Amino acid sequence: MLKIGYQEHQLVFSNLLCDCGMKHAEPDLDVYIGSGIIPRVATYLGKRDLGKNVLLVTDNVVYPIAGKQVQQVLTDAGYQVELCLLEREGELIPDETALGEILLTMTNETEFLLAVGSGSLTDLTRYVAHVAGKPFAVVGTAPSMDGYTSVVAPLTFGNLKLNKPATYPKVLVCDLKIMAKAPYKMLLAGFGDVMGKYIAKADWILGSIVNQEPICPTCIELITRAVDGCIRNIDGIKQQTVEGVKGLIEGLILAGVTILIIGNTRPVASNEHGMAHYWEMMKLLAGEEPASHGLAVGVGTIYALKFYEFFFQQDFTKQSLDKAKASSLSKEEREAIILEKYGAKIGRAIIKGNPDDFISWEEQQRRFQAIVNNHELIKERLAFLPSADQMIEIYQKFGAPWKVQDLDISQELLYDGLAYAKDYRSRYTVFKSANELGILEELVQQTMDFFKGI
Repeated sequence: MLKIGYQEHQLVFSNLLCDCGMKHAEPDLDVYIGSGIIPRVATYLGKRDLGKNVLLVTDNVVYPIAGKQVQQVLTDAGYQVELCLLEREGELIPDETALGEILLTMTNETEFLLAVGSGSLTDLTRYVAHVAGKPFAVVGTAPSMDGYTSVVAPLTFGNLKLNKPATYPKVLVCDLKIMAKAPYKMLLAGFGDVMGKYIAKADWILGSIVNQEPICPTCIELITRAVDGCIRNIDGIKQQTVEGVKGLIEGLILAGVTILIIGNTRPVASNEHGMAHYWEMMKLLAGEEPASHGLAVGVGTIYALKFYEFFFQQDFTKQSLDKAKASSLSKEEREAIILEKYGAKIGRAIIKGNPDDFISWEEQQRRFQAIVNNHELIKERLAFLPSADQMIEIYQKFGAPWKVQDLDISQELLYDGLAYAKDYRSRYTVFKSANELGILEELVQQTMDFFKGI
């Protein structure tokens, strides 16, 4: 088990002891969480001896809020600061254009990179740092996502959402005074991202039962703590108090550390993230502005919870193998649907990126029997899932969006997200279980019908 504690403002990780058999990396980063700690950034960075020539990456929204202050603190401490200011009229997209701007601002003297911001800024910076072989650090400005400590960078390339291998920061500074003043919508995004861990945890456990997928109890414990900590701090998060925001960012960091430990996003992202990515990609293809990722994940979580409820209502022992056989697709039929639903360019990338995702009828039969034979164990192990109604009540208390209409997502796009987001990555989910039982379409329709009535 990973021990976690505080030494003054520093969140300390130590003694990663886990015998699950998966390859683990012990967190080697300094995390500082406190109110009004930006003036200490130079001291925190100095402890890591990253160098004195830094490329500071931020955008025109964050610069006056925190970027300018960080730049001055470092300059006063003797750092040579090169500024990469990503100026946009609208939302910053982590795409090839932004990556090019950062790379072209780097010099031969650049020793490390420093992102000042949240989601897109940190993802762009971590990827450039990884490709350039440079260390990087982060001054976080909003509790809006779990990727601060990630080793994966979600990027956009030609409207395709890519998850690229990257690196984690050596230093992460979270000034609660700044974070508590972030737009409320960003806190809702962060909360939605943490709530998505319910589905990620459930699908991972489901995969371990059906496919003997390796599962890490340390990571399961961390995401459980992340979710529980946020639930305990609902009132403080809503009121944007320092303590409430601290509970939220701690939850996001704990979740993100699991990505660092096992090197992928399995503990923190499943079909609720797949739906969010699908909706975003389809919106971008249509030339429309998508909702923020965290808000979309939060809404996807509600629909996934209701789907799970309908899944659990099935009598698995009475499922028809003939019905499953009738719904089984050939490799060519499956690929044709992916190309249709994702578009040719994105679809081809998904097919190429998930070469093992098509399964034979023999493998589908094995999974069918595994689900049927373990139906009571599945229900027992996943009993921690809240109901969709319970989660809706929490969202309503926050004033958070909880249905697709709140994100301007059509019923057609909702259906496609529920039915085809499962194909976005090779990751076992309850939607794949339903598909292998031959009941995916009817459960998708039941889920949609439920929300039409409220």
